[in-house]
Amino acid sequence: MKMISGSRQMVGYLSAIWLAVTVVFSSGTAMAEEGDKKEITIKGSDTLLILANRWATAYMAKNADVKIMVNGGGSGVGFTALADKSIDIADASRAIKADEMEKCIKAFKAVPKEYIVAVDGLSVFVNNDNPVHELDMAQLKDIFTGKITNWKDVGGADAPISVYSRENSSGTYEYFKEHVLKKADFAASVQTMQGTAQLLTAISNDHNGIGYGGAAYGGSARAIAVKKDASTPGVLPTEENVLNKSYPIWRYLYNYVNPAVDKGAVHAYLNWIRGEDGQALVKEVGYYPLPEDKRSK
Repeated sequence: MKMISGSRQMVGYLSAIWLAVTVVFSSGTAMAEEGDKKEITIKGSDTLLILANRWATAYMAKNADVKIMVNGGGSGVGFTALADKSIDIADASRAIKADEMEKCIKAFKAVPKEYIVAVDGLSVFVNNDNPVHELDMAQLKDIFTGKITNWKDVGGADAPISVYSRENSSGTYEYFKEHVLKKADFAASVQTMQGTAQLLTAISNDHNGIGYGGAAYGGSARAIAVKKDASTPGVLPTEENVLNKSYPIWRYLYNYVNPAVDKGAVHAYLNWIRGEDGQALVKEVGYYPLPEDKRSK
């Protein structure tokens, strides 16, 4: 009986030690996760990549104690990394999906915080020598789904249409498929490009090319005017037309963050992005600044 009693005392003693160690370890983990991070990791949308790099460079120049690392890969890649807790901020050119939200909630027991950071007129690009200057939404759907395959059918030359698209991990791909193709599948002949820059390079070298991407990527190809339907005028994706929503393929661009790390340096950076200095860079890069009611106060 004495041996059994001694064993119980030993078990109790060891349990107390284990509990104490567990509490200290858990407390340390929470502090590491929720503390004032000086290294900020960002991944996601290729549409936002140019702007995200400009933001990071400008911010680090004024805040020497903060290191910001930015990577692309697509909005879907960013949401996966956010759920894996391998990054602090996910860049996205579309809103988070229900299944992505569910994974984040499961991973960090909270709804990810959404920040609107810029406005984009998702542009349709053609080769600079293409005589077509406007298309309506129905024509765009028919071109990208393969129903229209010759430029002559939309007022252009008698030539086959070369269609370029983004990879399916791209938020821009998802947005275009939902809002322009009305969830129909892209044509099997569509050529997939890894990033908007690569897509525009392809179109600039292809007289019959057409594709889509963020407004900031124009230059090597020409953005065309888009008509809501055959009876309305074509509208270019200018700042005025995007902000007054007369351009039919406008969207917000986003940052998503785990609420547990949305404090200290991370929170300060997100506020700076939506403040005067960050929004000035939005315009410099070629996207459109947020309306005042969407900015950091």
